[in-house]
Amino acid sequence: MDGTEQGEGLIGGRYRILRQLGQGSFGDTYLAEDVHRFQELCVLKEFNPQVEGKPALDKAQMLFEREAGILYQLNHPQIPRFRELLRDQGRLFLVQDYVEGPTYRELLNRRIAYDGPFSEAEVTRLLMQLLPVLQYLHSIGIVHRDISPDNLVQRNADGRPVLIDFGGVKQLVVNVRHQLGVPDPYQSVSGQVTRLGEGGYAPEEQLETGRVDPTTDLYALGMTALVLLTGKEPEQLYDERTQSWTWPDQVSLSPTVRQVLERMVAQTPRDRYVTAGQVMAALNLAQPTSMPASLNQPMPVRMQPMTPPPPLEPPPPPPTRAVVPPPTYDPTATLAAPPRAVPPKRSSSGFWPALGVLFVVVAVLGGLWWWLPALELGFVNREDTLDDTENPAFSEAEQARKQAIRDRALALNVDPTYLTQLTDQFFFEQHPERQGNPLTDQPEDEALRAEWDAIAEANLDLLETNLSTDARSRLGRYNPSDRDRWQRQVNQMYVSSRALYDLTDARFAQIFPDRAAEGFVETPVDQIWSALAQDQVTAMETGEILSEIQFEPDSFSQQVQGTLSPGHGTVYILNLSAEQLMRLNLQAPPDSTRLSFFVPLPDEAVPYLLNNSSQNTWAGELPQTGYYEIVIISRASNPINYRLTTAVDNVIDDIINRPQAPAKSN
Repeated sequence: MDGTEQGEGLIGGRYRILRQLGQGSFGDTYLAEDVHRFQELCVLKEFNPQVEGKPALDKAQMLFEREAGILYQLNHPQIPRFRELLRDQGRLFLVQDYVEGPTYRELLNRRIAYDGPFSEAEVTRLLMQLLPVLQYLHSIGIVHRDISPDNLVQRNADGRPVLIDFGGVKQLVVNVRHQLGVPDPYQSVSGQVTRLGEGGYAPEEQLETGRVDPTTDLYALGMTALVLLTGKEPEQLYDERTQSWTWPDQVSLSPTVRQVLERMVAQTPRDRYVTAGQVMAALNLAQPTSMPASLNQPMPVRMQPMTPPPPLEPPPPPPTRAVVPPPTYDPTATLAAPPRAVPPKRSSSGFWPALGVLFVVVAVLGGLWWWLPALELGFVNREDTLDDTENPAFSEAEQARKQAIRDRALALNVDPTYLTQLTDQFFFEQHPERQGNPLTDQPEDEALRAEWDAIAEANLDLLETNLSTDARSRLGRYNPSDRDRWQRQVNQMYVSSRALYDLTDARFAQIFPDRAAEGFVETPVDQIWSALAQDQVTAMETGEILSEIQFEPDSFSQQVQGTLSPGHGTVYILNLSAEQLMRLNLQAPPDSTRLSFFVPLPDEAVPYLLNNSSQNTWAGELPQTGYYEIVIISRASNPINYRLTTAVDNVIDDIINRPQAPAKSN
């Protein structure tokens, strides 16, 4: 299709094609402008499954829409945002943000023409800027599949590297063709074969079998670094005759950076780094003071302020825990469970309140409240800890195993002392007969020590998968003052702590379906609840799970949609007036969600309009003026799509300037 000819019309009534960017076996890519957003540039990727007949095409498009739902989970400032899937006259387009700037291929060509390839310091900085992006992707189960200098853009706006052209999009097309029964889903009708990964940058197992995991992305990133360092293509850095790398003789590097790159591009997957966090930890050892800590985290994208913040709600008492028998620990369990109700008030007497007071006192005195003797919390002082990695009583294999666990914990920014306490909690729940009888370094406890180590590994898997680097780094140090801080932060965004706790409870229940959140900071596992709460607050601040619904002039309804992963939720706020008539409707798979509709100022008469309800509609007269909250939480075991429709009568133009009700008090 000619870009000029297509540019005479609008795709979907809003996108004007400017020029073709690329041509693929299953669809072309175009640069377009969004006429509804001030001619903002964007990218349109056309999906062409190349199947015959309208029924097959309709089914292909339906399957692609379902498969592409995972793309809308992506929310990172160094990844172009996927805006929408657009149907237009029987054709399907994926709309994505356009990133202005040169690719690193173009930058390398310029450098070679003038002053040579990239330096070690420049490439190390690039790695430290990209590894957190991969860490984010891998944490939500996405592998890029196609990292190379051509798919990295240096953004003009801030000079940061941005990952473009996800190979996973090509894989979605292949998956759809496979589900339709196409004999060779990788080959188009013209005979062109879709390659998932660029030769030389993708490891052998990806090109030969299509198998991918985080190590394949780390391999491709390592090869990209070597190409930028040497100015040579991957095939020029490998000797087929000797089956060995030649790049170590072609570039001068510090010993640590050389070792990092050697491990990243190891031929065998088991010899590579397992996670991006491990690479970051190794590079930090290489240049501990040269990289600012901020490079290890995504750049914050905060909501624009709406109006001056309301008065803060008074700090509510921390949640109390239910006394339940210790459940069997299953670190792989992911089934969703109903989220808890709003945490009940803590009793004013008993052991746990007294211990909570002790925590606060110790925190004020020295910030070391968590490091009380383990026996105070029901755990035992043990000889088998992650600090005991060179005990001569252990076999070399056991010493290596414990050292690997400790190294991985440090790479994930998890304090090994906290990991020891968390593992103790689960271990002694499984072996209550061992309470008060610590593991020793004697041969008779070898099998139990191996079981303990396996639980520690499973705990690291759990923490890596479900928590951000920042949240993990504070495990073992969360205390009641964090609760007050989170409350202030969400209040400033017109969100109540009730909504925050509901979202956190849902995530906690999805991770631990058989375990109620047991308190605030009373046991090591409760620290995970706190870390999840920290991540929820951050996600609200970045706009990932918080949006404001505003009604355009002369418009009385709005519709929003999105995708929720199991146990995840989102919040919408609306600034409305008392006595307005309000209707809301949530469309989602049956029994897959819980819906809450919170009033600005809950009281005994009207504590809420909906609270963790299975019903998906509400209609009535609003009782108060101020910011209402709609909280949607997924209870499904798979990602789900939802559509929320809100409608009001008597919308007024100056709604934002009306007096605000006080913030909610839970």
